[in-house]
Amino acid sequence: MTNSGTATSEKDHSNLSALLKPKLLILELWQLGDLVIGTPFYRAAVERFDVTLLAKPFALDVRRRLWPEVRVVPFIAPWTAFKNKYQLWRWPLPQIIRLRRELTAEHFDVGLSARWDPRDHFLLNLFGAKKRIGFPRVRSGIFLTDPIMRPRPEAHRYESWRVIGRALDMELPPREQIQIPPAGPGRKNILIHTGAGQQVRVWPLDFYKKLAGHLRSKDFRVQIACDADQRDWWLRGGERTVATPSTVAELIELTDRAAALIGNDSGPGHLAAFCGVPTFTIFGPQLPEWFAPLHPQAEWISGKACPYLPCSDYCRFSEPFCIRKISEEEVLERVEKFLAALAQNPESS
Repeated sequence: MTNSGTATSEKDHSNLSALLKPKLLILELWQLGDLVIGTPFYRAAVERFDVTLLAKPFALDVRRRLWPEVRVVPFIAPWTAFKNKYQLWRWPLPQIIRLRRELTAEHFDVGLSARWDPRDHFLLNLFGAKKRIGFPRVRSGIFLTDPIMRPRPEAHRYESWRVIGRALDMELPPREQIQIPPAGPGRKNILIHTGAGQQVRVWPLDFYKKLAGHLRSKDFRVQIACDADQRDWWLRGGERTVATPSTVAELIELTDRAAALIGNDSGPGHLAAFCGVPTFTIFGPQLPEWFAPLHPQAEWISGKACPYLPCSDYCRFSEPFCIRKISEEEVLERVEKFLAALAQNPESS
């Protein structure tokens, strides 16, 4: 009886605390990496706010692992598609109407977006948040009560969350001081993930195959993971145990067995970093200065020079030379140094 009464009392206290906190609505409608980069902000915000996050459905899996106190409302914004995003007749208007009704009824005290995106600002206004914070663009300040100046253009994406935090009197740590618990001991697998949200971000698969073969010749245990459309290529190439995670939860299971992750500039690297796994990233059309994973031992190789870099994945050429021209030898040299550094300092990983 005592234990049951104590549990009930703690639950009631938790519910009362949530009721007393002001309500905060956060919009992060884009991809897995964008979502995960905001982790330090979400964790700080739940200390002061009852937090609701509007994000793609995979945020439900991320929530369970990284920020369980955040309430996630799943929504796929049609304008986040890579192509045909403004074919309005395809938009899920009944769902958008229901979403507006649901979120307006919450009477949010504060709403914010860390993106320089007028569409987010319009939604904050549509959902009726009393105080609306964001970086105005193309006169989107009309939808904001508290427009603020965005970070310098060359800043890492995480800096946008730091600036938003200051608008709420929350001081987030610099990226070099983010506290990430180390991965569990005894891990041996090197997880090579060859997928990415767009093909222009994919380093050639035959290069990855040679990299995996070289690491295995050095007695590393290598696990290949890939996107569904790459699986047959790996199986035809003789790879017997190819992992093809179809959910973020499955991706987290793979990451939790890895000592390091090697892959393209994509969501798995950012997720692995916050799960405590050091990452090596092969960049192409995007800039590591903006999007390098936030693990303290993260390393990367930049894409080759291009007059259009960064191109937001809309390559002007017949193929993305920025990533296809990164040689096997260049990556192998950097990866060997990366793994050697981890071996010398295992307690940090």
